[in-house]
Amino acid sequence: MKIEFVKMHGLGNDFVFIEDLGDELDLSAEQVERLCDRHFGIGADGVIVVKPADDASCDARMHYINADGTLAQMCGNGVRCFAKYLVDRRNVDPAAHSLCAQTLAGPREIGFEIDEAGCMTSATVDMGAPIIDPSLVPTRLEANARTDGGNPFVREALADSPWGAFRFTCVSMGNPHAVCFIDDFSALPGDLFLNADGRRLATLDLARVGAFFESNALWPEKTNVEFAVVSPDGRRIDMRVFERGCGETLACGTGACATAVAGALTDRAPRETDVALLGGTLHIRWSDSGHVFMTGPAAEAFRGTVDVP
Repeated sequence: MKIEFVKMHGLGNDFVFIEDLGDELDLSAEQVERLCDRHFGIGADGVIVVKPADDASCDARMHYINADGTLAQMCGNGVRCFAKYLVDRRNVDPAAHSLCAQTLAGPREIGFEIDEAGCMTSATVDMGAPIIDPSLVPTRLEANARTDGGNPFVREALADSPWGAFRFTCVSMGNPHAVCFIDDFSALPGDLFLNADGRRLATLDLARVGAFFESNALWPEKTNVEFAVVSPDGRRIDMRVFERGCGETLACGTGACATAVAGALTDRAPRETDVALLGGTLHIRWSDSGHVFMTGPAAEAFRGTVDVP
């Protein structure tokens, strides 16, 4: 069958968008893998199908499928692109400057800015409250700390690997994240770095260490894995991410939120900070209400028609 698609991205985290407002399309895992293949398909980190909302409070439903064909609860960069798709095609009135997206992680309220043509340029997404209860993240690592409000969470707990133990703080933003802050690169084994340019975040062999922890038994539903470095003043966090079901991506919105929350939970960063990813920077604010707000751009790359066997 022939399907019309739109290729979109948020800071280089890219998606194939397919409109299915009649709710008739049911892509198989194999079809999604083919669409996302960067050699034989369109190429993307995932497929987002735009479906009608079955929640009356929402404007449309975001059905997100990872590149490996597995269903995902939420995608921060994807939901900003989802908003742009709806606004630019007038499924939502641009003058409203807000919409609600239905996701498997729950409704997401989105405020957005537009240009003179009425097309969306950036969005601020209410990502909801982070989940830190280990059983709900979920992780088999045991809680070893409590928030000021008395809520238990996993704070820099040790997880073994072939390269030694790493310390992870576990947060869910509707999908699980394991965040590791690196304070001293010299403490890591040399074979974890790809070249002789020095031991730093950019040369870390994320393909190996990220894949090891993504599928580790400590995370029963697998996990997204973030390695991060915090600036001395805490107002910038540099981060790389190995996404569950995708591998390393240029950006991860939920990962940026989880890393910012982990930075605050470990007293490394304030509750409002910039998270710098390979594809660009997101502004993250963990508000006093408990909700996390993510601000960043979204862009359309191209449109086309593809044969889906």
